[in-house]
Amino acid sequence: MALRLVDLSMLVHNDMITFPRIVRPALVMYESWEEFAERIGAAKYGAGELTASYMVVLSDHVGTHIDSLKHIRKGAPGPEGIPLDLCYSDGVVLDFTWKEKGGGISAGEIQEALRKINYRVKPKDIVLIHTGAGAIQNSDKYLTDQCGMTAEATIWLIEQGVQVMGVDAITFDPPVWAMFERRQFWEAHRVMVTHDYWHLENLTNLDKIGRTHGFKVACFPVKWSGTTAAPVRAVAIVED
Repeated sequence: MALRLVDLSMLVHNDMITFPRIVRPALVMYESWEEFAERIGAAKYGAGELTASYMVVLSDHVGTHIDSLKHIRKGAPGPEGIPLDLCYSDGVVLDFTWKEKGGGISAGEIQEALRKINYRVKPKDIVLIHTGAGAIQNSDKYLTDQCGMTAEATIWLIEQGVQVMGVDAITFDPPVWAMFERRQFWEAHRVMVTHDYWHLENLTNLDKIGRTHGFKVACFPVKWSGTTAAPVRAVAIVED
């Protein structure tokens, strides 16, 4: 039996789409191969090309990342406090590509999606919400054309023992325009005020996993201290 790795992580580049108010990353060459060799003093010994170095300026919410409790709950731990044992576990993909843009996914719809795939969610499962937005991540529509989680759906999953969830969209909640339209702001995010759970945003390739369950997810965060989120290299590990 062969293992297949599916990259669930967004490519990070200078021109990528980011959430409103989140500054795009800057990946800039600081020293070329030749400049490094010259400035460190190795060039005069014949080592004319050693290694280039880049300066990276990156928001903690750019690309595929996991939100820490500190994102919503002041005084809570940042990414350094995310339990690693929750970042590698059985995965399950729930299909909400059919749901209207701007819609909020209810607890009943989560339960129905699980019934459709004949799966009972269990503690420590990593639940991935497939909205279809990952396919338009290089378009301005990525900011608007998605559904998102509600507070009640998020709490229902937590009550089943799920503590890590994720979405292939720019936010775990419905898009900004829908939140303003309903005057309901970051309802799923704000569950973090009273519950310990963590969610992944900007996933991609959920349709490439090829099954709804029966695979592992690895989504370990960079060990940043005190930020409100951290990048992850999210991967689905599938036994074919």
